[in-house]
Amino acid sequence: MELDRSAFYPGGGGQPHDLGTVNGTQVTGFKRDSGILWHELEGNAPNVGDPVTGELDWERRYSLMRTHTAMHILCGVIWRDYGAKVTGGGMQPLKGRMDFEFEQMKAELVGDIEKAINEEVENARGISVRFLDRTAANVDPDLIRTKINLLPKEITEVRVLDIDGLDVQADGGTHVKSTDEVGTIHIANYKSKGRANKRLEIALDP
Repeated sequence: MELDRSAFYPGGGGQPHDLGTVNGTQVTGFKRDSGILWHELEGNAPNVGDPVTGELDWERRYSLMRTHTAMHILCGVIWRDYGAKVTGGGMQPLKGRMDFEFEQMKAELVGDIEKAINEEVENARGISVRFLDRTAANVDPDLIRTKINLLPKEITEVRVLDIDGLDVQADGGTHVKSTDEVGTIHIANYKSKGRANKRLEIALDP
């Protein structure tokens, strides 16, 4: 089913897609084909031209918003304090993983990072979104914190997430309005994924 507008996030950048209903029918997924975003439904689609009402699974969406913002806080702190780029990541509601270019990672360092990210949660930093022309974005190296630039070539305008005073990145996902909405961030585990690739796994309270 194609809609002329939609509040559903179709997934991307490591963030899973939304779930919910359209006219009471469960939305199970999304796919893109020739520039069209298709909403996949569990049952029959409405007729062409019919008005529809979409309803998000808000608990899931809000959990993902908190988680995605938590990962930006983690990325912002590590970039600021250690200059390490992101090499990979992924998330589910209330938990996520992020890999960084670290040669070594020990329990003491992980403890320092956890303390620093929760200080930024308590700082209640405002979060906003703006848009930049692709040409302007290309000359700002700080907008891309990943080791590989993942921006599709066809994008002419870049959506930029700004956590006031902490993190500014190209990003297309969903987020809360302030870092204190995230709640306490726990670093649940850390592990080596290669000589200069270390993984941090985070978890949030319900």
